Amino acid sequence: MSEKKVVDEIENGEITVGIELGSTRIKTVAIDSSYQTVASGYFEWENRLENGYWTYSLNDIWVGLQKSYTDMTEDMMERYGVPLRKISAMGVSAMMHGYLAFDDKDDLLLPFRTWRNNNTKEAAKELTDIFNVNIPERWSIAHFYQAVIDQEAHISKVKYVTTLAGYVHWYLTGKKVIGIGDASGMFPVDTSTRDYRYDLLEDMDGLLEKNGIKYRIKEILPSIKLAGETAGNLSEEGARLLDSTGALQAGAPLCPPEGDAGTGMVATNSVAKKTGNISAGTSAFMMVVLETPLKNIFREIDTVTTPDGNDVAMIHTNNCTSDINAWMGLFSEVLSTMGVEFSQEELYGQIFKSINTSDNDLGNLLSYGYVSGENITDVENGRPLFLRQPDSNLNLANFMKTHLYSAFSTMTIGLDLLKENENIEIASLVAHGGILKTKDVAQAVLAAATDSPVTVMDTANEGGAWGMAVLAKFLMNDTGMTLEDYLNDEVFGSVGSYTLEAEPEEVERYRKYIELYKQSLPIQRQAAQFC
Repeated sequence: MSEKKVVDEIENGEITVGIELGSTRIKTVAIDSSYQTVASGYFEWENRLENGYWTYSLNDIWVGLQKSYTDMTEDMMERYGVPLRKISAMGVSAMMHGYLAFDDKDDLLLPFRTWRNNNTKEAAKELTDIFNVNIPERWSIAHFYQAVIDQEAHISKVKYVTTLAGYVHWYLTGKKVIGIGDASGMFPVDTSTRDYRYDLLEDMDGLLEKNGIKYRIKEILPSIKLAGETAGNLSEEGARLLDSTGALQAGAPLCPPEGDAGTGMVATNSVAKKTGNISAGTSAFMMVVLETPLKNIFREIDTVTTPDGNDVAMIHTNNCTSDINAWMGLFSEVLSTMGVEFSQEELYGQIFKSINTSDNDLGNLLSYGYVSGENITDVENGRPLFLRQPDSNLNLANFMKTHLYSAFSTMTIGLDLLKENENIEIASLVAHGGILKTKDVAQAVLAAATDSPVTVMDTANEGGAWGMAVLAKFLMNDTGMTLEDYLNDEVFGSVGSYTLEAEPEEVERYRKYIELYKQSLPIQRQAAQFC
């Protein structure tokens, strides 16, 4: 699109905005009518371990949102010389699951408990047994029921429970709603009714009654909306929360708030049945859109939905790139001490490329990048480990390839379980995330890890915020198209991509590493007892 056309769309309020609160970055993206990014902004943040819980403060949420939005508007002004005063639509996404509980005065009852916490094992197991549906430890209902079991004082005061995306959307619009994809990480949903499962709501009410709690579970959950439905409008207060300068006008419609899994599916055009995607960041997850519901219950695999309400098998790992980033920070410090000038892109790119000279057995090295606990491998507390034998061949190539293998190993264990026990077919697998920026490196490892061709789109670096902007744009579509057709025909028709096939030799090497990884898990599980 020409610069003049973009300027016209900015001045006419035809720009669409998507915001995603990820685990390490809040990103704001503005797109034009051709779905091209015209400006973006960022705010870096990190969760903190406070009183035994991983959390972010409410202050950090709103400071980060404002700074990310302001960064985007400044980028737009620098590119086009036009201030952003009005937008056509917007949407908010955030890391899925977790627990935000509020009282009757809309005050937060306790610090936000993120998906990363692993304190809900008892609740998750009991609910799974009662519901006959897998309830992962990070789901909102698991956090809530664990607080019931532990007789936490705040439970009697709860009037509303939501996710991070639902919370931000609520404060921007005044509406207590949530997208079905994010809702499916709060409480089990019925994809035929596109609502919470009524029978399980009744079961949950029975548990609450036994514990002396008088309210019903549905009374404290947000109502569900589907992709394409209006979920409220930006209020005057919401506009000021985003833009403290007062330039942003209220009134823009918002699409339903979604989780980062949903925006990842949109950003990779993976909402159709038999499609799959992998999102690789602080955590990693693989989403496979199912033709039919899973026959079995797997504690290692979630069942969630697409933003338009179709069943999805989700393999979620709490850890992916954090340990690699920590090592890169150490390498960066060494180079800086030596007076070497470099960019972060050069640092990651050159060190990642070193793996091309690694040994077939990776020098007999092993790593676990478990900054936090991991449900799939039954590791309760995170302790990153790097292991080698006295005669191991420790060099940079082997070291980095070991860590790249490790980043996806837990996800591979979950995928193996799904392949071995369910008749699933994955017609296409698309990956996105910052770790994929270096061409042919992490993508090749993923192909080996999944034993499948892996595609990276030209839009891969745009991420979930861009996917959220697309969902907001879909809200304005009045043709009656399904989300699947809309993405295929309107959004991705001309987007380029690059596919890498899995090489048999690399698949075999990865399988050997996975066996060593699984055999040595007792070391990882015991580590937290000693340090």
